[in-house]
Amino acid sequence: MWSYRESARQSGCDNFLHGTSNWDMLRRESTVLTWCGVFCFILLVCASAIMSAPALHIQAKPVGEQLFRQQCAVCHGVRGEGTKRYHSPLIGSLAVPDLARFIAKSMPPGPHKCSVPVSQKVAAYIYDAFYSPIAQARNRPARVALSRLTVRQFRSAVADLVDSFRNGDQPGDQHGLRAEYYKSRKPRESAAVLKRIDPTVQFDFGQAAPAADQFDPYQFSARWTGAVLAPDTGEYEFVVRTDHTMRLWVNDPGRPLIDASIKSGNATEYRASITLLGGHFYPIQLEFSKATPGVDNAAGAKNKPAAKAFVTLAWKRPKQIVETIPQNCLTPVEVRETYVPSTPFPPDDRSIGYERGNSVSKAWDEATTEAALDAASYIEAHLRELSGIPDDAPDRSAKIQAFCRQFVERAFRKPLTADVESLYIARQFTVAPDVKMAVKRIVLLTLQSPRFLYREIGGGQSDAFDTASRLSFGLWDSLPDAELLRAAAAGELVTRDQVRHQAERMLGDRRSWYKLRDFLLLWLKVDDTPEIAKDTKKYPGFDSVAAADLRTSLDLFLENTAWSDRSDYREMMTTDKLFLNGKLAALYGAKLAPDAPFQPVSLDPTERSGVLTHPYLMSRFAYFDSSSPIHRGVLVTRNFLGRVLQPPPMAFIPVPADLHPDMTTRERVAMQTKPTFCAGCHSRINPLGFTLERFDAIGRIRDKENGKPIDSTGSYRSLAGQVTPFSGARDLGRYLADSEEAHAAFVEKLFQYVVKQPIRAYGPQALPELQRSFDSNGCSIRKLMVDIMAESALKR
Repeated sequence: MWSYRESARQSGCDNFLHGTSNWDMLRRESTVLTWCGVFCFILLVCASAIMSAPALHIQAKPVGEQLFRQQCAVCHGVRGEGTKRYHSPLIGSLAVPDLARFIAKSMPPGPHKCSVPVSQKVAAYIYDAFYSPIAQARNRPARVALSRLTVRQFRSAVADLVDSFRNGDQPGDQHGLRAEYYKSRKPRESAAVLKRIDPTVQFDFGQAAPAADQFDPYQFSARWTGAVLAPDTGEYEFVVRTDHTMRLWVNDPGRPLIDASIKSGNATEYRASITLLGGHFYPIQLEFSKATPGVDNAAGAKNKPAAKAFVTLAWKRPKQIVETIPQNCLTPVEVRETYVPSTPFPPDDRSIGYERGNSVSKAWDEATTEAALDAASYIEAHLRELSGIPDDAPDRSAKIQAFCRQFVERAFRKPLTADVESLYIARQFTVAPDVKMAVKRIVLLTLQSPRFLYREIGGGQSDAFDTASRLSFGLWDSLPDAELLRAAAAGELVTRDQVRHQAERMLGDRRSWYKLRDFLLLWLKVDDTPEIAKDTKKYPGFDSVAAADLRTSLDLFLENTAWSDRSDYREMMTTDKLFLNGKLAALYGAKLAPDAPFQPVSLDPTERSGVLTHPYLMSRFAYFDSSSPIHRGVLVTRNFLGRVLQPPPMAFIPVPADLHPDMTTRERVAMQTKPTFCAGCHSRINPLGFTLERFDAIGRIRDKENGKPIDSTGSYRSLAGQVTPFSGARDLGRYLADSEEAHAAFVEKLFQYVVKQPIRAYGPQALPELQRSFDSNGCSIRKLMVDIMAESALKR
């Protein structure tokens, strides 16, 4: 409504613009005032009528919202965003009935709690307004966000970019190392007398020789060659134990990693470290030489005994203990060296469960610069090998320019425009003083360019080459190969079927398995596991070697279920087969020879349920001397079922068993989590964790604890409010194998790990459609990965 001053100002403007007389202006003001008065009178009459007529009363806000704003918002914020008093936002996955029960038991703080009807209204409002995943997606719609390469992707992309200019053999399924044994002290001085494949290098020859009828026990030598597969990315410490001389080469044929070719002192263990990328094979060679001091051969021994000899090739993987390099990580096929960017990087953000490149810091920028400089120096030093162009070639400069053009094109994942080629290649050859400096400048510019460092720009049109890039980074965490780039150029990455065809092909590359393996270890929360230690008095035989063997057992289990031909998620959750060797078989009650290698064993078929009860997980999620239903229950709740759990309101310290020696672990946990402020989460955590109580702190079956029978009954209340009882781990495993909630959680977590983007950014139907496809394809994890790429790679 206009004021008199506003009407006068407006009239004055009209007068100035249109030349209106003062009389006209005054008459207009009078008219405006008259109508304003009438309008105000009408408003007063209407307001009075509304206030006095119940039938026309303005509808108040719903009771649930009113109560929340009056009693809850002071702590939780008007939209549940949190306050200084209670900073955590009100988001989660409780169903409305569960949320209402929690409110009725614990809210508001103090003696006077909400009644059940009021709690139900408040819960319904909270759930619909901002608590549920649907409300969260509505209030803060997800989008495909700006994304740089993660540290893993940067390293893999640079390594594969350099290696794309090398041709090498692809290792097959044969394991072990090619061994050659010689009569002389030096392997290179004579022809090999004995050739074979040794599964591992772990020999104690004593005073004898590899073959007594062919070798002089006083002196002989051996050479093992092939390649070693690094399962994880990080620093590897190689360890050679021997009482004689030796040399070890790893990923650098020109320089030994360990050189003990001259024996001095009494040292019998030699160590050196090197950075390796997971999922890659690296050339390895070990030379060993035995000689008896003062004796040239058997003829000159004069009854002097031959010296003893032993040799072992071991390593310490990232975050693991020293172990003999296992057979499944060795191959007799020789491969080319791999360039490994070893520059330290700041860690990527993992706050929402998976690595993502969502921020650029000064430390990250400095690390990429240092890595680019290192790569430039390496390429300059290996330019002849990588380019295939001799230093004295008459047209060397033109050919090196062509090599650089290929390098930049592969790094940028698409054909170069004339402007890009001019800036990144032609100009550098113009300003650089020589060819090598031009190459270094080009490599540095390329690896520092946003065209290399960034994957998604958050919008805009994309083409078939972007689709190829999404495929390769999704399945390999690296650059597209030649076939993907060819398909993009030929217009064969336009339809979902074409994308599926390429994705199925790419699954044949071992990098796809190692991408999935990394996800599974993250999903199981064992990707960053410290050494597992247990009370040796209570669990004799469980030492660091047994813990390392259990980790190998888990790796073999995942590869033979999740990556088998069936690749069946349900089998991974329900099978009773484990991979055990002789040492583990003795510890877990299986019948194998003491020196038996790892092999599938059916263990406790009425109790075991796939990865859920694998001894490594049971040991990892347990205390030093007892089980831990809480840790196990949290794993199942959060990771297997995808439910949101808030952090505990205070530091949690388990009740020592000594304080209640007659109580079982279950009884102590139930007692400690009984308070109201614990019940909200532990009403879900405990019943799931209790189902695994038949398994002790190292994952062995037990019937009693403190003389009492083990109670492994439990239950789960679904999002729909349906309660399912369990009599033990087998029931829980079968439920997880078939549960829609578990399937949805697995699909969503795998999607987000592969794509590095939230699944809801691809539309509200992306998750349900992928889940339906997962179910209809027999819960095949391989097919799910193909479907994920078909869903995400074509998105514009």
